[in-house]
Amino acid sequence: MQKSPFILIVMSLFISACSLSDDNGNAAPQTGTAACTVDAQKQFVLDTMNDVYFWNDLLPASVDLGAYATPEALLDFLRSFQPLDNFSYIDSAAADAQFFGAGQYEGYGFSSRFDAVDDLRFTRVFSSSPAFLAGFDRGQRILMLNGRTIADIQANEGVGALFTQTPLEFMVRRLDGSEYTAIVDQGLVTIDPVPQWRVIDRPDGSAVGYLELATFISTAEPAFVTAFAAFMQAGVNDVIIDLRYNGGGLVSTTELLGDFLGGATANNLTFSKTLFNANNAALNRTSFFQQLSASINLSRLVVIATGGTASASELITNSMEPHAAVSIVGSNTFGKPVGQLGIEFCDKIIRPTAFESVNANDEGGYFDGLPADCDATDDLSIPVGADTDPNMTAALTLLDTGACPAVTVTPANLQKPLAERKSPQADRQGKPWREFTNAW
Repeated sequence: MQKSPFILIVMSLFISACSLSDDNGNAAPQTGTAACTVDAQKQFVLDTMNDVYFWNDLLPASVDLGAYATPEALLDFLRSFQPLDNFSYIDSAAADAQFFGAGQYEGYGFSSRFDAVDDLRFTRVFSSSPAFLAGFDRGQRILMLNGRTIADIQANEGVGALFTQTPLEFMVRRLDGSEYTAIVDQGLVTIDPVPQWRVIDRPDGSAVGYLELATFISTAEPAFVTAFAAFMQAGVNDVIIDLRYNGGGLVSTTELLGDFLGGATANNLTFSKTLFNANNAALNRTSFFQQLSASINLSRLVVIATGGTASASELITNSMEPHAAVSIVGSNTFGKPVGQLGIEFCDKIIRPTAFESVNANDEGGYFDGLPADCDATDDLSIPVGADTDPNMTAALTLLDTGACPAVTVTPANLQKPLAERKSPQADRQGKPWREFTNAW
């Protein structure tokens, strides 16, 4: 995706001066000419980080605000004291609200990954987006951008710098080997959070529920209701959740999915615990499962994952672990056991990493990712969730036999090193990794 809204668990809180109070509304903006000067914005960022930043004890005791031209530059400096923090960021408040509220953003409407140093391919193209209308599709290879090869761009500024430009000329190779060129303008992209779901009948007469979730945003709720009602009617006890490109989202949506999955078998038991820094320990909270009318009697959960599976995706996986037999198919997840607050100031929003989450067994801290139980290749020549999708084959084989299928190890399914997985260009067009407010 162009906007890289995928690595986030976010909670929205009000900020008043330097104090923090728990509230489920939008954060109170700082308004007025004096409050919105560049100096005032930098001071606000510094005060906020000293108060709510999860690693605030690592921040310098004294900071020369004059050394930083913008609040964004100051934030980059402050988060440099914690190498694990690739997540804190500042964005437009309007764009943030548009994404988390309506699942919309301005961009091209695709995500991509490198299968080799100069082999850049589309992993997902959102329906009706500018990328979709240009004919882009999963597995196609981007050969050139604005007449330059990917190798040349990567050796210089990196493809992320070009993906911020509009319009942009793409030279693309289809899966059949034919090539074409398209000049594409960015536009409004609407994300379908649940691209597909279905009930899969198994040879032994049982039924498995399959649901692909693109991101944890509130617009997923109607699809959850419909899908899990069908799962319940079909007597589904085993579910496959496809989170291979899901980088995070809202905590509230994550907890709702947990209720559909575990509400019947773990009603009133702990789903997760949210832990803040010492300044804000009073905000620590425990979330409990609640049984819904369509909560299923879950026995086994299989999560399809890649190195792009992060934040809220990892939260749901880790939180279900104490309450069901949970397996991960594909490859290790990204590694983001922390989340952000959303705090508005002027026309911006700062999302500092402010809390960690652990499950009912107090397990968390998975900065190296959650390990895969069965390796499987994410084959871009095959549609996500298709019968021939290696990840689906592995998930269903695991459910049918209790064992992983044999896998031929290829570069595509080898786990990337941590440093590479945390690179901003790894999967989301060069923008910083981020998640959703009240999201991971």
